[in-house]
Amino acid sequence: MSKNNQTMASEFILLSFSNLSQLQILLFIGFLLSYLTALLGNFLIIFLTNMDSTLHSPMYFFLQTLSLAEVGFMSTIIPKLLVNLLSKKKTISLLGCRAQIHFVFFFGSLECFILIVMAYDRFVAICNPLHYKVIMNKKFCMLLVAAVWAAGFPIATIESTWLLSFPFCKSNVISHFFCDVPPVLQLACADTSRFEVFSHIKDFILFLCPFTLIVISYVHILSTILRMPTVEVRWKTFSTCFSHIIVVTLFYGSAGLSHFQPRAYHSGNRHLLSLSYVVFTPMLNPFIYSLRNKEMREALSKLSRKKICCHSYAV
Repeated sequence: MSKNNQTMASEFILLSFSNLSQLQILLFIGFLLSYLTALLGNFLIIFLTNMDSTLHSPMYFFLQTLSLAEVGFMSTIIPKLLVNLLSKKKTISLLGCRAQIHFVFFFGSLECFILIVMAYDRFVAICNPLHYKVIMNKKFCMLLVAAVWAAGFPIATIESTWLLSFPFCKSNVISHFFCDVPPVLQLACADTSRFEVFSHIKDFILFLCPFTLIVISYVHILSTILRMPTVEVRWKTFSTCFSHIIVVTLFYGSAGLSHFQPRAYHSGNRHLLSLSYVVFTPMLNPFIYSLRNKEMREALSKLSRKKICCHSYAV
């Protein structure tokens, strides 16, 4: 392909898992089942937290936003991956690539910010319980969620527009299963130094700062828990944070390693690390919150009994 044709390319080729040609059908089935499981689990959380009055609290209100973020994040990537696994022509248009980068960043930043909000909710509940209802009132919670939704959109728009404005004359082959910033940036044949500075600042603001604030919150939380009188009270209090800690560890562990590893390791390790936060974390989170949470289990049990009763009555 000539330089001019590459510069004016209207599509990219996603290598996806083309090196595993004999496993394409198995990969398709595995990713499809994981996607459907994640959708079912997250929509079930959204449904239960809306329908059951016992779950109308700030913690579950924020959990709804986390579930929506995970559904949006997966839906930006997995459907195209499934199509490419069954297609000989594994391509994505320039517009499609820009949209994917935009929404991956948007929903990723949404998840980062909502995890901070959830950590703050636990901080207030444990460290300042007498003022919890006053501080975490409905209006304040809605403002927090609105701010979380609005925060990532302008930066996502700037990043996706700026990145796709570069000429791509090295190649149009992306060594990844979706349009992510580092593998796309490697194809640019212009000076990308300013964009890289912007990208590093963005990663610092949206990954390292939130993670640092979450860690600080849990230092105060653990300090408060250790001052509680009995082991039973300490464990009961800590258990209200355990699901959130697991989700934070899964998300920041995989996403952080994927985005902050040296460039030399991007092509080899990025696929596996990306799979962990694109597929497995959104699939596991509903189970983490529902199976470890007594109130969620009770709400699910009430819903099941209600359906059985309605079915029996109809018969």
